[in-house]
This record gives sequence, C-alpha cells and structure tokens, in this order.
Amino acid sequence: MGNEVGKAVIVMICGSLVYYHCAFRNSSLLSLLSDVLIVLLCSLAILGLFFRQLNIAVPVDPLEWQISQDAANSIAACLANTVGAAESVLRVAATGHDKRLFLKVVVCLYILSAIGRLLSGVTVAYAGLCLFCLYMLVESFPSSNSSISRLWRSGGAAAEQDNP
Repeated sequence: MGNEVGKAVIVMICGSLVYYHCAFRNSSLLSLLSDVLIVLLCSLAILGLFFRQLNIAVPVDPLEWQISQDAANSIAACLANTVGAAESVLRVAATGHDKRLFLKVVVCLYILSAIGRLLSGVTVAYAGLCLFCLYMLVESFPSSNSSISRLWRSGGAAAEQDNP
C-alpha cells in the first residue's frame, strides 16, 4: 500500500513541476527537458564527488538501465490494444448501428472540444494527471467497504447490485 501511495505522490509532484514550468513560466517542453538534464547531470556529479570523498565505490553498469524484451513486448502490446480498442469503438460509432454509442462518442468529443477551447493543453493534461493520481491513491487503500472503491474496481456493477 505504501509503495502505491509513494508512486502517486511522486507522479503528482513531478506533474506539478512540469505544469509550473510550462504554464506559469511559459517555457517549452524542450526547455523543460534541458533543465531536467542539467539538474540530473549536476546532481550526479555532486554525488560522484561525495562518494569519492567517502571512498564508496559505485558500480556503473549500463545493462541495469535496460528493460527486458518481455517488458518491451508487454508495453507495445498494451499500446496496440489501447489504440485498437479506440479505433474499434470509433468505427462502430461511425457506422451508426449503435445509436447510444454514437451519441456517447459525440457528447464526449464535444465536451473535450469545449474544454480545449476554454483551457490550455497543459492545464487539461495537469487536471488529467491529478485525476489519475487520485485514482491511484483510492486504489491503494484496501477499504473494501468503500462504495467508491467498489464502483471503480467493478466498473459500476457492484453499485447496481447494492441498489435493487
């Protein structure tokens, strides 16, 4: 549980820093990337000097930074499944055979279009990140009695069963 909470907090902090850098400072993502690389390089140099002073040997193995072939395959498969599912939903909605799905897609696209006109892209991305972190925090707590937790885990089926 603590590991999941830590991940959500770290993602939230990183997202807040990116949002501040891009939205309030009006900087580009390239500027953000270069700032991050400069901070990492300086931090690693300072740590290297510190460890050298303390006579601590730090092995540097580039193979530790690589991901396995299975992990790369699972990431690619997940991405392909997500894109395929979205394409399938849009294709079924475009044929017009399922009127409810068509209306849901049109309403969702209209809402996204309105949000895009009202807010900047960085703000929308940050709000999505905040919602994702909130979801990660709710999922990390093992409270099975919570109706929100049951609703999110079962996709609404548990809430419908509780209310006959």
